[in-house]
Amino acid sequence: MNAVLATIPSPDQGVWHLGPLPIRAYALCIIAGIIVAIWWGERRWVERGGIKGEVTDIAVWAVPFGLVGGRLYHVITDNQKYFGPGKNPLAALEIWNGGLGIWGAIALGAVGAWIGCRRKGIPLPAMADALAPGIVVAQAIGRLGNYFNQELYGGDTTLPWGLEIYRRVTPDGREDALAGVAVDHTPIQVVHPTFLYELLWNLGVALLIVWADRRFRLGHGRVFALYVAGYTAGRFWIELMRTDEATLILGTRVNVFVSALVFLGAVAYFVLARSRGDREDIAAVRTRTPDEPAGAEPAGEPVAEETVVAAKTEDAGDTADTADVKDKKGSPESVTPE
Repeated sequence: MNAVLATIPSPDQGVWHLGPLPIRAYALCIIAGIIVAIWWGERRWVERGGIKGEVTDIAVWAVPFGLVGGRLYHVITDNQKYFGPGKNPLAALEIWNGGLGIWGAIALGAVGAWIGCRRKGIPLPAMADALAPGIVVAQAIGRLGNYFNQELYGGDTTLPWGLEIYRRVTPDGREDALAGVAVDHTPIQVVHPTFLYELLWNLGVALLIVWADRRFRLGHGRVFALYVAGYTAGRFWIELMRTDEATLILGTRVNVFVSALVFLGAVAYFVLARSRGDREDIAAVRTRTPDEPAGAEPAGEPVAEETVVAAKTEDAGDTADTADVKDKKGSPESVTPE
């Protein structure tokens, strides 16, 4: 009895229906993560000298690109799930059933962010630094979707935090771990909750990079590089624990190799970027956006018209006073006898 109480129960289901409309926990977790990432990124961007609303503008580009990239990576590296005898290739489009590769999401999401930053005249490394903690927390929230889907877990365990896996069945009697409902609470397996390990690791990475950013005033993309290095360090050992089906290279899961390579690249960038100096001044490094005419001022807060008029009036007054003084000094009548 104590052993049962010591384990972690899985949810009975991951999908609920409002009439014909399915409400999927996985999708809700992804949406919640995106909202948190944008909200926190906006706060950090303003604190670093950016303009409120710009993170949302960038997200309009980065989020769709990231979702497409994440799905593409998943389909490419787990193609055996969708292609081959007895498989349904159209299932590769069913993103709501889970399956987003973080590597593809970050890579293609960065392309979308670059497009958005270029249109706004914002340096991409500075924006990436502002977004980094929110992104890794969003990943942690997204892992809760794996919990509801009963997926991405490890091997059997007797540890007290082992995860109970239930048999789920659809109304027509078909077994379906994603869309079904648990028929009872007798676990068919008790496994390592690797999704939970990654969730906790991601939260730790978020705390690390926020501390390092405040302590050392990191800039020029180094906060983002530290996030990538920290995340991949954890993903490396967590990936080795997972037992779900995956593409193998030399008998090892492909994401183990990807984690190692990306980690090395992130560390190299973090070290080399030190030569670029202290954290950049966001307002000073803005560039002319593609829509602005040549010779235009860099994108930024508009200057109030009253300020311009006052400045011109003051300059005119200074010029008149200077001319008057010169006239008096140059006139014989203006010379006062000693």
